[in-house]
Amino acid sequence: MSKKITIRKVLFVAVWLCVGAGMFTLLLAAINKQRKGLCDDVQINIEGAKENLFVDKNDVQQILEKTAGGKIKGQLVSSLNLQSMEQALEKNAWVEEAEVYVNNKEVLHVTVWEKEPVARVFTTANSSFYIDSAGSKMPLSEKLTANVPVFTGFPDKKKWNAADSALMKEVKSVANFIYNDDFWMAQVAQVDINSDGEFEMIPLVGNHIIKFGNGDNVAKKFNRLMVFYKQVLSQAGFNKYRLIDVRYKGQVVVSKTSGGNAIDSVQLRKNVEMLLRQSGDAGRDTMMRLQPLVKLAADSADAVTPDLPKETENKPPVKNDKPVQNNNNKPVPAKVPKAVMPPKQPVEDANRGYN
Repeated sequence: MSKKITIRKVLFVAVWLCVGAGMFTLLLAAINKQRKGLCDDVQINIEGAKENLFVDKNDVQQILEKTAGGKIKGQLVSSLNLQSMEQALEKNAWVEEAEVYVNNKEVLHVTVWEKEPVARVFTTANSSFYIDSAGSKMPLSEKLTANVPVFTGFPDKKKWNAADSALMKEVKSVANFIYNDDFWMAQVAQVDINSDGEFEMIPLVGNHIIKFGNGDNVAKKFNRLMVFYKQVLSQAGFNKYRLIDVRYKGQVVVSKTSGGNAIDSVQLRKNVEMLLRQSGDAGRDTMMRLQPLVKLAADSADAVTPDLPKETENKPPVKNDKPVQNNNNKPVPAKVPKAVMPPKQPVEDANRGYN
C-alpha cells in the first residue's frame, strides 16, 4: 500500500515538473520573441476629412518606408523609430496629426488625421492655394480639386505683413461659415476681395452683388441676408436688385443698379428694419425655422413694400386737402405716396459703422 502511494507521488511530481518546465519554456520563448520579434504587418487608417483624400495609404506607406530605410514588414520591431515616423508624417502639408504604435501581435498601426481645406484663395497675380479651418496655407493637389468656397483678390506677397495676416483671419471666418452651411455653399459662387480689403459676393442664383464688408459678425450678416432673401427676394424676384448691402448693423440696403445708387426710401428702410426685428435681428433664430411674417404687396417704383400695420406707417402729409367724390357721393381721401425719397447720398456715408 505504501509503495503505491509512493509511486503516485513520484508520478505527480514528475508530471508537475514537466508541465512547469513546458510553461517556463513557452514563457522564455514569448519573451525572446518580444525582444527579437519581427514586424508582422502594417495597418494604415486615414481620418479627418469629410470627403477629400489628398493623402492616401500609398503616400503614408512611402513616408514610413523612407523613414525606416526599406520595407517595414519583416524588420525588427525594436529597430523601428516610431517617433521619427510620426514626425515625418506630420511634415506632410496635408497631414494634421499622426499616431504610430506596435501592438502585442507585432503589427504596426498608423493613424493619420488629414487636414481639410475650407477655401481656395486666388491672389492678385492669379496664383492660388487652399487654407484649412485654422487659416493655414495648404498647397494644391494633383489628385483632386476640393469643392470649397473661392476667394479672389488676395494680395500676392511672399511674406505677409500684419495687415495680410489680419485679412487672412477674416477670409478664414467667412470661409468656415460658408463651408459649414449647405445653403450658402450652394449659393455663393465666388467671394471677391476689393481694394479696400472688403468682401463682395457673387451668388449663383440672382443677378446681384452682395456687399459683405469685413469679416466681423459673419453669422449676423448672413442671417440678415437670409431674412431679406426669404421675405423680399423670394416674392420680388432674385433679379429685382443689382446690389444688396449688409455691411451696416441691423440694415439691408439695396440698389437697382450695380453702381451703388442705393434705394434708401423711408418706407423701404422701415420695412427691412421691421423684418429684422421680427426675426430677432436674425441673431438668435435659425433661418430654417423662419416663417413668412408679412404679406408683400405690389412694389412701387423704388421699393418692395409690405403691408404694415397702420400705426407703424409714417405717411407724409397730403398735398391736396380737398376730398375726392366717388359715385356714392362719399368723400375719398386723396392718394398718398408710399414713400418719400430723402436727399441722395453715397452708400458709404449712410449710417457709418460696420456690424
